[in-house]
Amino acid sequence: MWDDAFPSFLIGLREGLEAGLVVSILVATLVRSDQKHRLPQVWTGVLAAVGLSLSFGAVLTFTAHSLPTTAQEAFGGALSIIAVAFVTAMVFWMRRNARNLSGEIRDKVNAALAVGAGMLVLTSFLAVGREGLETALFIWTTAQTAGSTTGPLIGAAVGLVLATGLCWALYRRVLRINLTRFFTWTGAGLIVIAAGVLAYGLRDLQEGGVLPGAHAFAVDLGGSVDANSWYATLVQGVFNLTTQMTWLQIAAYAAYLAIVMTLFVRGLRTPTATPAATAAAATAAAAPTPAAAEPAAAPTAAAERAPVAGRRPGGAARARRWVVPTAVVAVPAVAAAAVISASGGKPVAAATVSVSPTACGAGFTAPQPGQQTFQMHNTGKQTSEVYLIDPSSNAVYGEIEGLAPGTTRALTATLGSGEYAWRCVPTGGTAVTSAAVHVSGGGAVAKAVLPLAASDLDAPLASYKAYVNAGLAVLATETAKLTSDLDSGDLTAAKADWLTAHLQYSSLGAAYGTFSDFDKKINGRADGLPGGVQDPDFSGFHRLEYGLWHGGSAQSLAPVGSRLLSDVTGLQKAFPTQDFDPTDLPLRTHEILENTLQFELTADTDEGSGSNLATAQANLTGTQELLAVLRPLIAKRSPSLLATVDADIARVTALLNTAHQGGGWTPVQQLDPDTRTTLNGAVGQLLEDLAPVPDLLEIRKSA
Repeated sequence: MWDDAFPSFLIGLREGLEAGLVVSILVATLVRSDQKHRLPQVWTGVLAAVGLSLSFGAVLTFTAHSLPTTAQEAFGGALSIIAVAFVTAMVFWMRRNARNLSGEIRDKVNAALAVGAGMLVLTSFLAVGREGLETALFIWTTAQTAGSTTGPLIGAAVGLVLATGLCWALYRRVLRINLTRFFTWTGAGLIVIAAGVLAYGLRDLQEGGVLPGAHAFAVDLGGSVDANSWYATLVQGVFNLTTQMTWLQIAAYAAYLAIVMTLFVRGLRTPTATPAATAAAATAAAAPTPAAAEPAAAPTAAAERAPVAGRRPGGAARARRWVVPTAVVAVPAVAAAAVISASGGKPVAAATVSVSPTACGAGFTAPQPGQQTFQMHNTGKQTSEVYLIDPSSNAVYGEIEGLAPGTTRALTATLGSGEYAWRCVPTGGTAVTSAAVHVSGGGAVAKAVLPLAASDLDAPLASYKAYVNAGLAVLATETAKLTSDLDSGDLTAAKADWLTAHLQYSSLGAAYGTFSDFDKKINGRADGLPGGVQDPDFSGFHRLEYGLWHGGSAQSLAPVGSRLLSDVTGLQKAFPTQDFDPTDLPLRTHEILENTLQFELTADTDEGSGSNLATAQANLTGTQELLAVLRPLIAKRSPSLLATVDADIARVTALLNTAHQGGGWTPVQQLDPDTRTTLNGAVGQLLEDLAPVPDLLEIRKSA
């Protein structure tokens, strides 16, 4: 916890001392001007600034945790970068203005006194509010980086308390500090910390999908360095350097540190005053001026006892003056607390949980409901998979795959009221389940996914193979008829039979290499071939399409047809013995229509027939067949998803049917822009709704 506390301690100490010096100068100026009765106005502005800062932190917390996970990453990343910008500006501003701070504030106070009470409140509010907002933002950011609020809040509290004590000692003239040196060293430290916050913020933006390169790792020590070890925790807590960082993080960290630190150090080397003058300026900033401090340090007895008519009201009046500042702090704080409480509050970081065959779930105690982050540490000797499950149904709430021995990875899950347990599955070993823990309380909970064993896909796979085998037999017959047309020189019949055979092939779900090398031979495109459509390796249905619709003779196309028939016959014989990964079956529900959107609806594969929409309809038929064999498994896990997908398919089918007039199909290029946009949108929506199927039907070893 102490390593997470250090960055917040430093910002709390530095920002607290800055704000404290501002308040000290405000108070000393009023005391010196014999305006002590105006002090409540200063405190009103100060407390209003404190209330605003607390409310700002509460709003950040509530906003972040009311967003979806991806949006949370983007929100946190953006605020981290903003925090870095504020801290960087603050460091350079203080280095430049520390020596003149006292005089500037005294001038503003004197001007405010001439205007009235409201202006004095506003002056103190603005002077302190800037520091408060910077502090709230940076502390919130460091808490997000640490994944816990405890350490950062303790560090910030200690820093602020220490800053308060230092300001009191400086004001009373019992302590002297070279503030120039203090702000120089703390400024350098904050630049180093800000570089880490910048890297962390960019990582959040990558995980939120705002920036690319989320998986382009320049450093990945997860397999050799325990992220939970004391030294890794120390480096991560203080410098925000982790065991896994992307190229963008490394580049941004190095560039920020090199540029900003160079400018900071270069500015320090510029001689601006003699040593004596520097020391005097530092003393002036610490205790605004001797003359200003003396009235507060040693007020005369007469000044303490003698009221001034019209200036020093009685006790009741003074008490009433504190109602406004108290309300300014209390009202927003209470309101923010109520909102956060109603929304379930900030997730509480859980303790490290062990993963091993002998100590699965050790360290897992009843957590609070809501979003939780568990640090899963593999204490065994084998790589393991670990699942957070409902022990009564084996439903999975969260999982980590491939957790190497001695390493730690975070698992985030949203918990509601119920029973939870951990299941550890070592490679080549037997699954071990921890004791169940009961979580009490309400709050939203992520829906668990029923586990799926490899054997659960045996029946759907057998059904799909039977469908493909039967379809290949029909395809062989139709391709033989096409070849016969070419041999006899009947190009009109060849065009009709080409479309029939091609649609039959397109309905079999041949996406992403289902048919191995045969797909390239049977349905390959000319793209990428050196000779384009004239390349000798361009074969299959699309080669025939080009020839049939570009004036090719039957004699020149007959060898292409014979080669196609040979390839189809070869696929028919090879398919029953081809390896088919069962996990590919759920993927096909999504991938077939991805090909449709990429190639058919863009007319990329049109070699003259204008039949892309017919092919899209055949692809949709193949997708429906896959869904039919997988429907029982999907229905157990998400029945509402099937209803949504069925509605999407009906919509796409209706749109395609409008392009099928009589015996022909409207080419994609001839669709009006609105119709084409609507069709693309409908297929895109279907793809989006099909996207959860592979996750729902992922084989898990927790059963």
